[in-house]
Amino acid sequence: MCKEYQGSLIPLVTHNLPELRFSQRRNWASEQAIGFLIQQAVENPEVVSLAAGLVDPELLPVAETRAALDKLLADEQRAKQMLQYGTIMGAEFLREQLIDHLAHIEKRSRDDLNIDINRIVLTTGSQQLLSLVGEVLFNPGDICLVAAPTYFVFLSTLNGLGACTISVETDDGGMQPEALESKLEQLEAEGELDRVKLIYLVSYYDNPSGLSLSEERRSAIVEIVQRWSKRNQIVILEDAAYRELRYDGPTFSSVWSFDESQETVILGQTFSKSFSPGLRVGFGVVPSQLVKPICDRKGNEDFGSANFNQHLIATVLEQGLYQPHVEHILNSYRAKRDCMLDAVDKYFSGLTGVRWVHPHGGLYVWMTLPENVDTGFDGPLFNHATKVQNVMYVPGDLCYAIDPPQRPRNHLRLSFGVQTLEGIELGVQRLSNAVHSII
Repeated sequence: MCKEYQGSLIPLVTHNLPELRFSQRRNWASEQAIGFLIQQAVENPEVVSLAAGLVDPELLPVAETRAALDKLLADEQRAKQMLQYGTIMGAEFLREQLIDHLAHIEKRSRDDLNIDINRIVLTTGSQQLLSLVGEVLFNPGDICLVAAPTYFVFLSTLNGLGACTISVETDDGGMQPEALESKLEQLEAEGELDRVKLIYLVSYYDNPSGLSLSEERRSAIVEIVQRWSKRNQIVILEDAAYRELRYDGPTFSSVWSFDESQETVILGQTFSKSFSPGLRVGFGVVPSQLVKPICDRKGNEDFGSANFNQHLIATVLEQGLYQPHVEHILNSYRAKRDCMLDAVDKYFSGLTGVRWVHPHGGLYVWMTLPENVDTGFDGPLFNHATKVQNVMYVPGDLCYAIDPPQRPRNHLRLSFGVQTLEGIELGVQRLSNAVHSII
C-alpha cells in the first residue's frame, strides 16, 4: 500500500555526527511532491496510477531510434565525433534542423521565421531550460506571475530559488489578460513592479488543466508585458511541451510568434513527449539578452547536454522518421483521452458538483469535485483512493502558487498517458468508488 506523504523521501541517518549545514536554497527546495508521486508509482505496481505524467512505453520509438543509430554509427569517424563532448549551446546540426522543424510547426517559411541559430539553446529536456531561466533571472524575493493552476514542478523550481510566485486568474481560455493587467497595476501601486521578472505560460494543453491559451489572448499578453516593461524587461516563458500532442480542436500560433521584437518571449519545447523522454532533448529559442547568461549558467552545470542524443534526434528529423511517429502516437493518445472522458462521464456524471475539462490535446484531464471534498495528500480522499481503492491521482492544490491555507482543495489531475485503455477505465471506476465513499 502507498506510504503517507511526509515531505521528505530520504531518511536522515546521523551516526552522532555533527549536523550538516545546508544552504538556504536546499531548504527552499526540500518539498518535492514529484519525487513522492514517482516513488509511489514504482513501489506500488498494484496501484493504478492516474497521476504519472509518463508517456506510454508501448509507443516509444524503438524502430525509429534503431534506424537513426544505424545511420549515425555507419560512419566511424562521425560516430566518434558524436561520442565526444559537445558544446554548451548544443549540436549545430540539430539547431539547424530545429529551424526547419519550427517553420513546419508554425506554418511559416524558414526565412519568414527569421531565427538566428545562435539564439537556439539545447537543453537536457525542457525542465533544464525552465531551471536555467529561473537561475539567471531570479534573486530571492523576485516575482513570477503564473496561471492558476499551473505546472507544479515549475512551482517547486521557483520555490527552490526563493522566488515569489503570484497567481493570475484563468478561465477556459487560459490566463485572463485583464487579470494580468490588474495584477501588474497592483504591484506597481505597491512599489513591487521592478521585482517582476517573468510571466510563465503553458500555452498548449496545459499541465495540469488541459486548457490552451486562446489565440487572441496570446497577442494581448505579449502587448501587456511589453507595455509594462518600464524600467526592466519582463520576460514571458512559453512552455510548449505539449504543443505537438493535438488530437482535435483549434490550432494556435505560438505566443512567441506574436513577439515581433523576439526579445520578450522565450519559446521552450521538448522531444520528451513527442518522441522519447529517455533521450532528454529539449530546446529554447531565447531573446538575445538571455543567450549568454543562460549558457554561462549551463556551463557551470554540465558544459553541454548529451551530444550523442542531440545528433540522434537530428538524424531522426533528417531521415523523415519523426513526423510519422508523431502521427502514430496521436492516434493512440486520442483513443486514451476519449476512453478517460467516457469513463469519467460513466462513473461521475451522476454526482452533483463534479465537473471536468475536455482537453483537445496533452495528457491530462482536470477534475473539480464539490468544495467539501479535500483532494490533498493529507485529505481523506487521497488516503482512501490509494490505500483502499488502489488508485492514485495528483492533488490539485499542488498546482496553485498561493499560500497552502488559501489554495482550493477540491481539484485533481488525471493522466491518461501511461495506462492502457483497460487501466484507464479501472482507475476511473476506482476513483469514483473513493469519491462516493467520501461524499
